Amino acid sequence: LPRPRALAELHGRRSRGEAVAPEVFQQAVEEATAAAIAAQRDVGIDVGNDGEQARESFFTYVQHRLTGFGGTSARPLMRDLLDHPDLLDLMQPRRERTKVDLLHAPAAVGDVAYRDTTEVEAECDLVAGAPFARTFMTAASPGIVASAMENRHYPSQEAYVRAVAAALATEYRAIVDRGLLLQIDAPDLALERHTLFAERPLADFLAWVELVVDAINGALAGIDPADVRLHVCWGNYAGPHTLDVPLREILPLLYEARVGALVLSLANPRHAHEHTELERRPLPDGMHLVAGVIDTTTNYVEHPEVVADRLTRVVRAVGDPGRVRAGTDCGFDTSAGIGDVAPSLVWEKLRSLRAGADLADERLGRA
Repeated sequence: LPRPRALAELHGRRSRGEAVAPEVFQQAVEEATAAAIAAQRDVGIDVGNDGEQARESFFTYVQHRLTGFGGTSARPLMRDLLDHPDLLDLMQPRRERTKVDLLHAPAAVGDVAYRDTTEVEAECDLVAGAPFARTFMTAASPGIVASAMENRHYPSQEAYVRAVAAALATEYRAIVDRGLLLQIDAPDLALERHTLFAERPLADFLAWVELVVDAINGALAGIDPADVRLHVCWGNYAGPHTLDVPLREILPLLYEARVGALVLSLANPRHAHEHTELERRPLPDGMHLVAGVIDTTTNYVEHPEVVADRLTRVVRAVGDPGRVRAGTDCGFDTSAGIGDVAPSLVWEKLRSLRAGADLADERLGRA
């Protein structure tokens, strides 16, 4: 969720290794988290979180919790953007807004291990007593860390992925042990097709998905799948997405994840039609779906009727309204300052999400 500008600046400085007074940072995080929780409840969100106010971005935050990172990576830009340099010109203000350089994140230069749980425990403390039906906490996938934070230490990419997964298992367990729903954010399971694997055969990318899902399953050993959901997307940016891998190619592999729910992007113009894949390949027994029915990259506020239409289509594909939840395609400010949606409109969109979900319940006889 959107961070206050002052907090975004602090995150940017901290991400670059600049000195930030701990008490100033902590106060800013606490105030922003309390505001994010209150705003979610005000617009009617049932299952909410801290808005990642304590993190600089959805994956580079691990540099503060894990050992072995230093220097800078050189991550390739999404291939669809490279094909349209005129769009890159239009996106220049976005690059200027962001406070964290996601394309030049720290690289793995030593053994990756979890330092201690101090920071994740402090983050969980921020949502203690939050007034939601269920509170979730996000954590990075080992795949997004290994793909976006270059390997300069391990003998192979697989060894690197598995080392990161072993380290993140500590964070996954800490979140679940606090009674929170764990959401693993794994855009790598779709996005990397047009970044890391842009010039390679589809089979190579699908092998990557298999590897990462297997590593996630290992990291979740002993955790009830009902306490975990897996978020997969094609990159949270307003680009053409003409090179996105179709959902049908990856869905069978996603079903191998030992999680209680998938969180999929089904609102944006490139993937709104793919709810039909859920009819062709039904969800495994016991698995639910959080359907993205709000786009997080446009300032259009979806009409509640549009949200309801999207949800009823998804329910027809899944076959059971009890297995479908309404959600957003992704986050609104996945890296400090990078959000494409004006903060005031974020809350309008989430208010529409609530209203549209209620309309869908009425149509489905669940009111």
